[in-house]
Amino acid sequence: QVQLVESGGGLLQAGGSLTLSCAASGRTFSMSAMGWFRQAPGKEREFVSTITGSGASTSYAASVKGRFTTSRDNTKNTLLLRMNSLKPEDTAVYYCAARATDGLSWTANEYDYWGQGTQVTVSS
Repeated sequence: QVQLVESGGGLLQAGGSLTLSCAASGRTFSMSAMGWFRQAPGKEREFVSTITGSGASTSYAASVKGRFTTSRDNTKNTLLLRMNSLKPEDTAVYYCAARATDGLSWTANEYDYWGQGTQVTVSS
C-alpha cells in the first residue's frame, strides 16, 4: 500500500510560479513510476507529467511542456512539480499518482495509488 499526500497548491496570478510536492510512504519509492494529473471543474482528469522510478526519464503533456518540470528525490520519497509561466487554464486540482511498477505512463488507469489532490488557481 502506498500513501500519497500533495501540498503546495494555492492562488496566484498568471505568469507566476509554483512548486507542488507529493510525499510518499508505504512502498519502496524508487521502484515506482510516478505521475501528475489534473482535473479542472467540469472536465475529465488529464495527464500532466510522468517520471520513471530513477528519475532518469520524464514526459509531459503538450500543454505544459517547457513550462512544467517534474522531478523526484528518492532519498526523501518526494515527487515535485515545478510550474512556471502559469496560465488561467492551468487552474485545476492537481493529483500525484504512483504505479505499482516502473515505466512511464500517460494513462490514469495505469496508476494504482492516488493522493487527495491540491488546488491550484491562476487568475488572469
